[in-house]
Amino acid sequence: MKRSISLRLSAMFAAVSLIVFTLTGAGLFLLMQRQLFNELRETLDTRARIANLIVAHAPNVEKWAFVQEKLRDLSPADSRMHYYVEGPDPRFRFGSPIVGKVTGDVGPNHLRVRPPGSSYDIITSTYIVPASGERPEVKLVVGTDCVRTEGMLRRFGMVLGVLIVLSTIVVALLSRAVTRFGLAPLTRLSREAAQLSPSNRRQRLHSDALPEELHELATSFNGALERLDKAYERLESFNADVAHELRTPVSILIGQTQVALTRDRSVEQLQQTLQSNLEEFERLRVIVNDMLFLSRSDRGERATDLAEVSLRAEIERMLDFLEMPLEEAQLRVQVQGDARAWVNTSLIGRAVSNLFVNAIQHSQPGTTLCATVAPQDGHVEIAVSNPGEPLDPVVREHIFDRFYRLQEARSNSHENHGLGLSIVKAVAEMHGGSVFVRSADGVNTFGFSVAVDGGDAQQSPVDAGIVRQGRAGLPLHVSP
Repeated sequence: MKRSISLRLSAMFAAVSLIVFTLTGAGLFLLMQRQLFNELRETLDTRARIANLIVAHAPNVEKWAFVQEKLRDLSPADSRMHYYVEGPDPRFRFGSPIVGKVTGDVGPNHLRVRPPGSSYDIITSTYIVPASGERPEVKLVVGTDCVRTEGMLRRFGMVLGVLIVLSTIVVALLSRAVTRFGLAPLTRLSREAAQLSPSNRRQRLHSDALPEELHELATSFNGALERLDKAYERLESFNADVAHELRTPVSILIGQTQVALTRDRSVEQLQQTLQSNLEEFERLRVIVNDMLFLSRSDRGERATDLAEVSLRAEIERMLDFLEMPLEEAQLRVQVQGDARAWVNTSLIGRAVSNLFVNAIQHSQPGTTLCATVAPQDGHVEIAVSNPGEPLDPVVREHIFDRFYRLQEARSNSHENHGLGLSIVKAVAEMHGGSVFVRSADGVNTFGFSVAVDGGDAQQSPVDAGIVRQGRAGLPLHVSP
């Protein structure tokens, strides 16, 4: 069941209001209770002092009759006030004693007494009147019942409770309307988001008129849409490049097969056709394997089976595989620097071989290639430099993109399908590093970095495959 934010906010506002109103009502009730009982005690004390003076001025029996008459006059008809005088001499007594259970002490000389069968208390005040003349020492007890006060408090509490409930209901209804009004921009934002469609990828949420809190959300959402749009564009470009790369060998295979089937061929001719087809199949396999490898890298997989090795030794080991291509291209190689790092040796070998293949393809005979290993703040940079024409900044920005070639016409598409440097980038990211390209003073440098400790490269296994090097040519690839 989906929960409405508006209902939740209304319920929370109502709950908070109920708590606030209850605390306020309780405070008012306690304040009124204290005030009413203070006034009741003051009234009781006033009556008690008057009665005390009357009793104190009756030293004999003749005047005690006057005291009894005055105390009867002070007792109202509704019997709210009670007077009782107790002493050892029966002639100097008045009224009936106040009996019941003592329920509390409400101050000096004050007690709360609950008479039997009554639901209200009586507050009593006791005085000792000294002896005078014939009258011995007597005890004066003056009491007043709390019927009116407690009844008033009960009515006040009931009215206060009803007001609290009604106020809470009103707050809940008003908060419902207020939250709907306050959440109107969010509703409008949701409607705009629901209108987004793949047919209009440039559509974005309007964030200018939104409140500050929703403006940040809409901006972040638009940023996500922008990233998705760019990813979609890269995917479209990637699919187009893949289709272009696969179309050529497939067309060659179809054409050669059709020609072979037009007339009878000798065994030698058929062998030549099959050999040519095998080369195209090999090229298809290389492209497909490279695409699968890059796809696994895009999913965030990291290199495993790490070992701490000398990167210079890994470069020199890879140069043994490249001995024949280097000789054919009349190139020399210098290796400088060294550092140790935790890497997957197969992946690093693949990246290094791709850097050398790229340098060989763009170097003039008789020149010298330079491979360097340099530690850099928790990372190690591996770079291959070759003399060449300066690279345009736009070219440097896209040089590691998939299927990117310097020759726009794809004149070298048979030898190079444009994934070598993108694989270098994938290997670097698998080891917590990055790629770089520099062009200065007639020297172009391509390289990548790896984390010394392997970075976070301990998650999912990535098989580097087997590095294959043909002695007769340059193409190098890894079979996942």
